[in-house]
This record gives sequence, C-alpha cells and structure tokens, in this order.
Amino acid sequence: MSRGSARPTSRDVARAAGVSQAAVSLVLGDKWRGRVSEPTARRVREAADALGYRPNLAARNLRLGRTRTVLLVVPALTTEFFAGVYTGAARVAAEHGFGVVLYPSPEGVGPARDPFASASAALDGVIASSMAADALTAIRGDQLPLVMLDSDPEGSLGAATVNLDIADGIRQVTEHLLALGHRRFLHLAADVPSWTFEVRARELAARLSAVPGTTLVTARAAISIEDALGAAEAALARPGPRPTAVVCDDDKLAAGVYKAARRARLRVPDDLSVTGLDDLGLATAIDPELTTVRLDAELFGERGMRALLAVLEGGTPEAGDIPVALVTRCSTAPPPADGPAPVPG
Repeated sequence: MSRGSARPTSRDVARAAGVSQAAVSLVLGDKWRGRVSEPTARRVREAADALGYRPNLAARNLRLGRTRTVLLVVPALTTEFFAGVYTGAARVAAEHGFGVVLYPSPEGVGPARDPFASASAALDGVIASSMAADALTAIRGDQLPLVMLDSDPEGSLGAATVNLDIADGIRQVTEHLLALGHRRFLHLAADVPSWTFEVRARELAARLSAVPGTTLVTARAAISIEDALGAAEAALARPGPRPTAVVCDDDKLAAGVYKAARRARLRVPDDLSVTGLDDLGLATAIDPELTTVRLDAELFGERGMRALLAVLEGGTPEAGDIPVALVTRCSTAPPPADGPAPVPG
C-alpha cells in the first residue's frame, strides 16, 4: 500500500493539530476534560475528521483490558418502549466508544439461555430491566458491573438503579380522575411480577384510600390487548355498581378495555373513563385518543448508560428519578350523571 493510501495514524492527527499524541489519545478517548483545553480538543477532532482518522479500538481495548461492550437486558420486545430505551442507551454508548448488545429475555420458556461463552470476558457491564431480572442468573450478569432499571433501590442487585417516577405518574392519574368526580375505580394491573408494577398498585390504593367514598377493584392481565379484553369484560360484568374509571398499567391494556367497553355497549369516556401508562404510538391511534402518562424511554436508556459509565469509572451516577407527565386526551370525562360530584379544588 502506498503512503498516499495508508490509514492515518494518531501521530498524523497530532502533527496536523499541532499537539502531542498523548493529547490526541485524551481527546479521542473522551478523557480530555480538565486536562486539555476546549479549543485544543476541537482542533484535534477537526484534524481527525479532515484526515478520516479512526482509532484502532481493538488495540486500545487490549491495552485497557476492556471490550467496550455493554449488554442491555429487557423483556421480550412486545412494545416500542424498550426500543426507545435501547435507542437512548446506544446513543450515549456511541459517544463514549461503547457498543450495546440488546438481549431480550424470552417470555414463558424458563430461564434465558446464556448467549456468551463467558459473559465476563465478552462484556464490560450490564443494564437490566427488573422485568427481565431472571435472565441475569443465566448470563451471570450480577457478577459484572450492573445497573438496574425500574428496580427497588433498597433491594437492587445492581451497583446503581435508574427509575422513572412511576409513583408520581399514578398520583397525577388519580388526582385527575378524582377531580372529574370518579369514585368507583377498576385497576387493570399487569400480571407481571415486577417492582415497577407493585409501585403502581400500591400508590393507586394509597391515594384512593385517602378519599372517602371511593372503591377499588383490581383485575390482572398479561400485557396484551386480547388478555386485557378478557379481564376487563369479566370485571365490568361483575355484580354491583359498575366502575366509572379504569386505570391501566399499560397502554396495551387500555386498548383491551376499549374493546371490552364496546362489547358491553359502554362509551368511552361518556360511560367509562380509561387511562393508560407509557404514551405509546397506540395512545393516539385508538379513538378516542388515550389519556396516559408519558414515560421518556430514550431518556431512561440514556440515564441507564450514563449510570453504568459512571460505575465503570468509579464515579457516582446521577441521583433522582426521571420525571413523568400526564397527557390528558379524550378518554377521560366526568362520570355519568348519576355519579358523585368532583372533589372541590
């Protein structure tokens, strides 16, 4: 190969930028802050771009003793939410020269199979949803630097936890429905043994128990429209006063409630208010559009990846839950005329 077509080296970048090779390594390894000035870092990046320089990651990883690969363990990809988590995590990882391998934990087939001959040799760390925690045993992920998503901070396996403020999301839903005048509630709960769903049930029950005259019935369903349809049909057909509001743990469950309401000749929201949680694309595809809690999946993934990077560097991950927001649309309204009056204020 002629010199004109040879791959540029860090020495070439250093020469073009007028800096040392050590400075080039610091800048392109994203370790320059506090050690190299911003103008110098910019000059190095511009020189590297102009020369078409790409660092030899294999050689660098060998020196560092790292693979620069992270495993993201999520439930089977049944919703777009975890695709957003992956997008956010992969974006931050790429900024730091890491790659992310997505590992969906199979549902209903027992423990997940180990995809690696040696996870500790193939990976630098793991980010895992508490909904897929069983997979950690198979891949021995709890023996690696680990960040847990949607996990109880008091009992987490991980070195750090990153959570959405789900409790506040349920608070916002409950206050919205109570203010409309609802007192008879159905909770369509996800039939998934996970901390995040325990929080939803606990927070909803606590909020409603503080308001005199409220009733709460709970039905459970797997996170699918068809399972939600069956569970909601059975709950709405129970003897006694019918619920006027249904709080769903997930937007897919809410879509199943819509179908159950139509079969029962009930109108949403005139006869039955329905809320979801996630704000998936489905929320605006159904009619009427769904009142739901928006969860920023990409930010969730970003925070998870930043937390793992902090753990790997011996730092402290960012504290605090990620805020969520109620998005009020057309699936909620005051209960039928025979229902109770709204809560004052």
